[in-house]
Amino acid sequence: MYGIIRSWLFRQDAERTHEFALGILKRWHNTPLSLFWKQSVPDKPCEVMGIRFPNPVGLAAGLDKNGECIDAFGQMGFGFVEIGTITPVAQPGNDKPRLFRLVNDEAIINRMGFNNEGVDKLLENVKATSYKGVLGINIGKNKVTPEEEAINDYLICLEKVYPYADYVTINISSPNTPGLRNLQHGTALDDLLSKLKASQAELHKKHDCYVPLVVKIAPDLTADEVTVMAKSLLNANIDGVIATNTTLARDNLTDSQASEAGGLSGRPLQDKSTDVIRQLSNELQGKMPIIGVGGINSAAAAKEKLAAGASLVQVYTGFIYHGPKLIKEVVNGL
Repeated sequence: MYGIIRSWLFRQDAERTHEFALGILKRWHNTPLSLFWKQSVPDKPCEVMGIRFPNPVGLAAGLDKNGECIDAFGQMGFGFVEIGTITPVAQPGNDKPRLFRLVNDEAIINRMGFNNEGVDKLLENVKATSYKGVLGINIGKNKVTPEEEAINDYLICLEKVYPYADYVTINISSPNTPGLRNLQHGTALDDLLSKLKASQAELHKKHDCYVPLVVKIAPDLTADEVTVMAKSLLNANIDGVIATNTTLARDNLTDSQASEAGGLSGRPLQDKSTDVIRQLSNELQGKMPIIGVGGINSAAAAKEKLAAGASLVQVYTGFIYHGPKLIKEVVNGL
């Protein structure tokens, strides 16, 4: 069924299709039409960061930026759902067109630029959901915020989302916000992490609840940079790491839109992200869990991430190409 629907959807503009699909999920999750995506997935529980996940396959951030379709994604059988990236105030993102399908490569290029309706609107949506599963909230900085003041945006978002999230992801690796990836290096990284951990400790006391902090990193780090990153994460007592975000590389692509600017996701990212996971695992030595994402389009691809050292996996582009059946296929195959 999804293959038939996809053939029609893929003839439309990528971003308009995305918005159309989210609209359907948002409006119809409480109606009989939800039977088109609702499915039963085997329970394969695991505990990571002190959180019990019903299965290790989650939805990556970026698909549901404003948390509008949490219930529908829960109906599909995801073991956890991550929403965002969200910023303190609403922003339109980068100019359109900014989302491109590379069908020949089973990939997507995006240069969205953290378009979202702001953290307060996201929390309205979270409060309205009936979803009882594991919820991650991914936070970032506004484009207009100077790099040296970025920490303030993260602290604002962290304080607001803390009571509603099972974990919070710190996005410092999107390639589509100028200067953001600079926060992955040196004193900028260490200062950011130390201030976020201090805020986490205060919020823990205030809410009598510990919400783990996870950092999402880029696949384009060198081997030396991954080593330094791992040390920084351990020194700051960060609770987990997501590897990886999208890549700026364009290796071995065949689609005519391969030259578009932005972050590349999908099948071409599989080996690159898995290599980063493997190196991180070697550096972390089991002291910090890894959530693996990038190029997962089958159970075999997910197994590669887990074998490399990931404790959980997330899907996004593979989900766009294969639909909800991918979730069940991956969970069944683990």
